[in-house]
Amino acid sequence: MHAMSVGSFVSMLSSLSGILEKAEAHVGDDGAGLMGARLAEDMFPLSKQVQIACDHSLDCVARLTGQASSRGLNDETTLAQLRARIAETVARLQAADPADFAGAEERACLIPLPGNMEAAMTGLELLRGWSLPNIYFHIVTAYDILRHAGVPIGKRDYLAAMGQFMRPRAG
Repeated sequence: MHAMSVGSFVSMLSSLSGILEKAEAHVGDDGAGLMGARLAEDMFPLSKQVQIACDHSLDCVARLTGQASSRGLNDETTLAQLRARIAETVARLQAADPADFAGAEERACLIPLPGNMEAAMTGLELLRGWSLPNIYFHIVTAYDILRHAGVPIGKRDYLAAMGQFMRPRAG
């Protein structure tokens, strides 16, 4: 559970940070003009997409380890600040002790929902059915917002962590 959660979150958040770095280079300033960019009026802007990806990652690890969840202040106004938020999130994720994940697969995890509802899941169901899909959704949405805004990024940027596995074919 540690490898699948922390490993997945760190990999994808690191790719997101690289994408934001390319956005900074593309716009020629700190990218503050992109912070409110969105794909559709009823969708969250870029800043919120990044904030949610960070918060979901930390929340999942907290729930899997039986710890209290904490969220960021969501006060970032520049791409550089979003990248700092990601760096802090990655550091906190990497600091999670693998031993704290003992029993996480079966740990009861309740997610409060609007309308006096909740989702009751095990840790495995939380990771597979809630956290990973949400984190990937918000990261790819941030990617799509930046791509739509003309930032020169592609699938290789989204899957940047795959580079460590690439090599010439044998024989």
